[in-house]
Amino acid sequence: MVSVLLLFLMAGCGIIGTGGTENNLPATATTPEASGTAGGKSSVYMTTSISPEGLMAVYEALNWTPTGKVAVKLSTGEPPNSNYLDPNLIKDLVQSVDGTIVECNTAYGGSRAETAMHRQVAEDHGFTAIADVDIMDAEGSLSLPVGGGTHLTENFVGSHFANYNSFLVLSHFKGHAMAGFGGAIKNISIGIGSAEGKSWIHTAGNSKTSPWGGDQDAFLESMGDAGKAVSDSLGHGDNIVYINVMNRLSVDCDCNGNPAEPDMHDIGILASTDPVALDQACIDFVYKAEEGGSLIERIESRNGLHTLENAEQIGLGSRTYNLVSLD
Repeated sequence: MVSVLLLFLMAGCGIIGTGGTENNLPATATTPEASGTAGGKSSVYMTTSISPEGLMAVYEALNWTPTGKVAVKLSTGEPPNSNYLDPNLIKDLVQSVDGTIVECNTAYGGSRAETAMHRQVAEDHGFTAIADVDIMDAEGSLSLPVGGGTHLTENFVGSHFANYNSFLVLSHFKGHAMAGFGGAIKNISIGIGSAEGKSWIHTAGNSKTSPWGGDQDAFLESMGDAGKAVSDSLGHGDNIVYINVMNRLSVDCDCNGNPAEPDMHDIGILASTDPVALDQACIDFVYKAEEGGSLIERIESRNGLHTLENAEQIGLGSRTYNLVSLD
């Protein structure tokens, strides 16, 4: 957890004020005065230690205690060679919250389009060895209302979503062929969407059976709509937190079984109670990286930053944040 001593030491190291660029921090980084928020901005916690200990550190910095049954949302990864999160990396954290790993089936085919195959992938990738795994749409969909969305008035998630009281969202931050990038917002929208919910988001509410052919910006905006429905349903965000792991930064998503090899360095692990602030901080790190050109091109060619613009506009979170280094 972030203590007064840590904040004092960070100020002494120069990580304070807007426009700071020391210690490889994004130009928007500042230091908050306390855990959670400071000056009305969301706090994003960061470590360069991509390890079980680093993951626990950023989680503990959130000063958040889950209640009831805990879901840990992640991507099980498309075979044969996708860059899903290593079970050995996340095991300690998942077990510390007594979490159930949750996923939903895909809408585009592949090895995770049907529940039985998807369970096998989860086993093959090592997830069933560390926790129970629940394919949330194994028994269909649940409709969540969307308040103040740009396109959607309802969002279709796996019906087992209702079985959980708290969500810990673990995302592998990376590029994406359609969204430009994938992080926390994509994980709670497309990721928690049932198979029909995924098509609903991709087509901005025009189809539950096919994800293809929708308008690009409408798709990006609908991800924010769907994410807001999830957040609002969980105590208006009180019962959900987010962690992004910035390693194996391919231009391709974990839904790609043969992704492009990363051409930039690993960065670290970041966490926040605000998914927009968290994804924005990750974007800022990519743009600051000397070798981030390929991923930046992927993001900009899909207008991916519009996801953040619209998500902020509809009230899912804030693009301005205070960055706290835990190193």
